[in-house]
Amino acid sequence: MTPKILAFSGSSREGSYNVRLLEVAVGGARAAGAEVTLVNLRDLNLPLYDEDFERTEGLPEGARRLKKLMLAHQGFLIASPEYNSSISPALKNAIDWASRPTLGEAGELACFANKVAALMSASPGGLGGLRGLVHVRAILGNLKVLLIPEQVAVGMAHHAFHSEGGLKDTGQQKTVETLGAKVADMIRKLAA
Repeated sequence: MTPKILAFSGSSREGSYNVRLLEVAVGGARAAGAEVTLVNLRDLNLPLYDEDFERTEGLPEGARRLKKLMLAHQGFLIASPEYNSSISPALKNAIDWASRPTLGEAGELACFANKVAALMSASPGGLGGLRGLVHVRAILGNLKVLLIPEQVAVGMAHHAFHSEGGLKDTGQQKTVETLGAKVADMIRKLAA
């Protein structure tokens, strides 16, 4: 079976360290035989979650697209920058929209329940965004996501990457690639 993994970052800025880190994990997942879909949260044009908006307008098109992608994949690779020691607003907003139930959805939290995920972060700071990953892990665990215990936080990210992509530290590069492969492997084990 071919594991299907959705990869996205809580940062969509041009030249994002987290997007670059995510690409390394995607390479590892693909090398392990997974089919990986990369999505940029900016492309979804998600408004700030607002229950009044949801009640009067329903789910915005971007939220419907995100939910459809999440439902079609068995796992996630998520790179999350740290914003003030916590989760990025873009990632939290995407999670909030995806958690909203829709008619015909198979079960509560269908976009999240029993999906396998790996977390990573990159930051110019010394801790590499590690404090923010604690919050992302707590949120996703509460939404019934099966999180790989290992995670990666790359500090001093402004010096960590080659200009053509990939991490300068070969040990770190291998660790991030392995993280991507572990999601693929866990999906296969759960499907067996």
